[in-house]
Amino acid sequence: MTGSIILAAAVGYLLGSVPWGLLLTRAARLGDIRQVGSGNIGATNVLRTGNKKLAAATLALDLAKGLAAVLIGALWGPIAALAAAGAVVIGHMFPVWLGFRGGKGVATALGVLLALAWPVALAAAAIWLAVATLSRYSSLAALTGAVAAAALAAASLGPARAGIIAGIALLVIVRHHDNIRRLVAGTESRISFRKG
Repeated sequence: MTGSIILAAAVGYLLGSVPWGLLLTRAARLGDIRQVGSGNIGATNVLRTGNKKLAAATLALDLAKGLAAVLIGALWGPIAALAAAGAVVIGHMFPVWLGFRGGKGVATALGVLLALAWPVALAAAAIWLAVATLSRYSSLAALTGAVAAAALAAASLGPARAGIIAGIALLVIVRHHDNIRRLVAGTESRISFRKG
């Protein structure tokens, strides 16, 4: 049992540490995404290159690795699935290949949510979209979605799944510490959904 949990966590971490935003922008010859905007490797920063299709692909692939990690972990049982869920988000945030400087885990966390509790995932995604559309702050939308996901999980799921979702939400919030400071100061960058 312990070996399976460790293996599931290792698989989750390795999947999470694949930096799709960096790989896709390099393949598209857009340079190093870490030198653009916030320096983050996630979809929001890829969007700042002006390539919306690449940003969408990054979002989809980061989400997919969260979903895949949980499904693979589930082959070894429900506890292994939860271990993989936490590890894939940690892998995205702290990938060994990039000196443990990765993304903020929002899309990957959504993929995890889809695997663990899809109704919570859909509700959190709807909240993210509403806040992002109204405020045009991706970070504020992510923070609101994380809090909502934890609250909804606590209200509707058992302690194990609710606990791992709350832990992931806390990680997402902590990784947004710089964004929180900029939101308070009124200097946070906005995103655009316009075509162009």
